[in-house]
Amino acid sequence: MHKITIILIFLLLSNCNRNPVIYTHGVPFLDIKQKKLIIEKTNKNDVKKILGHPSTIGVFDNSIWIYIERSRTRGKLLKFGQNVTHKNNALALEFNEYGILIKKDFYNKEQINKIDFAKNTTDTVAREKNFIYNFLSSIRQKINKPAHRKKD
Repeated sequence: MHKITIILIFLLLSNCNRNPVIYTHGVPFLDIKQKKLIIEKTNKNDVKKILGHPSTIGVFDNSIWIYIERSRTRGKLLKFGQNVTHKNNALALEFNEYGILIKKDFYNKEQINKIDFAKNTTDTVAREKNFIYNFLSSIRQKINKPAHRKKD
């Protein structure tokens, strides 16, 4: 009976993994790969070969590419098994009109936590004109609707 319990305990513990499971989102090893990018020598094609397609392209300016890397793992007993951020890296690249890299900013987890964001918000002007915009857009949809019908 004693041998059976030892065998059962051994089987249960043998399935436990000692290495932590790390969930990665974005470009793995971004901190190492970004060192291969040389300002005023690397172009967009080289960046795509090294890092792949960007996670985000600048909203107002297409010459800014942003890459991210986020790694999470399960917390220890004190964290009650919640996910803990292991790595949180961001890389912002800026290109000139010829596609040559002119600026490279790398941020790690500590640097991102130190960034101060503005707490003030702005109200949109469209909020006051919301009724008029909705009314005119509904009329525009009604006018354009016959053009979208199937022709028999």
